[in-house]
Amino acid sequence: MRFEGTDAYIASDDLAVAVNAAIALERPLLVKGEPGTGKTELARQVAGSLGAPIIEWHVKSTTRAQQGLYEYDAVSRLRDSQLGEGKVHDVAAYIKRGKLWEAFEADERVVLLIDEIDKADIEFPNDLLQELDRMEFHVYETGETVAARHRPIVVITSNNEKELPDAFLRRCFFHYIRFPDPEVLKTIVQVHFPDIKDRLLTTALTQFYEVRETPGLKKKPSTSEVLDWLKLLLTEDLDPEDLRRDGSDALPRLHGALLKNEQDVALFERLAFMARGRT
Repeated sequence: MRFEGTDAYIASDDLAVAVNAAIALERPLLVKGEPGTGKTELARQVAGSLGAPIIEWHVKSTTRAQQGLYEYDAVSRLRDSQLGEGKVHDVAAYIKRGKLWEAFEADERVVLLIDEIDKADIEFPNDLLQELDRMEFHVYETGETVAARHRPIVVITSNNEKELPDAFLRRCFFHYIRFPDPEVLKTIVQVHFPDIKDRLLTTALTQFYEVRETPGLKKKPSTSEVLDWLKLLLTEDLDPEDLRRDGSDALPRLHGALLKNEQDVALFERLAFMARGRT
């Protein structure tokens, strides 16, 4: 089982090496990078490339590690006991299986995505150490042990919102997805928009990198945002000449696809004001 990228996902050589190394080592692949650089999509493309099903666990700030294993609904069982329900003696009827349980009991090897692990409490990664290491866990209510039939390929993403514990990091193979250089980004764009004219693409990407590298920018536009922007340019049937900016307007056309907060919009407005003052 080797990942080489797909027609819909351009994987750099070092990213493909990282995926295959994690598979060979049977360790979770921890992927970090800016939001919008394709971390979540990587797991889906790995699954598609290897012909494996994918199970996605999207972590929120309120998510607990136990939810990935199972949840025991004691309240429903108590209510049913008061109502005289017959199933009250079957503890298993009140256990909801989590994403790890699904992955462990799958009939074939699956890709398990644990998405944005850094959103949860700091103890969340540590609470999963043993289960991801041993590929099994104990269900205390029923006394059974759930062990993985086939060791899943685990992909964990992080936006670097908080530091992850060292004990957790030691058990992962790490890869940071760097923002693509112009040539790689051009290839990515051509996968999504194969009919885009070369002049428009060159002009748009030049302007995009100028925006992205503007000093003082609070949020740099990502890969997904430049794809949205280019889609709008094509929808509006704009030419390279339509993208030209002068001193009176430093904001790019359809800038709402690239700039996502008022501070960055104000930054470009100030730059335009300063440029007019110099003329």
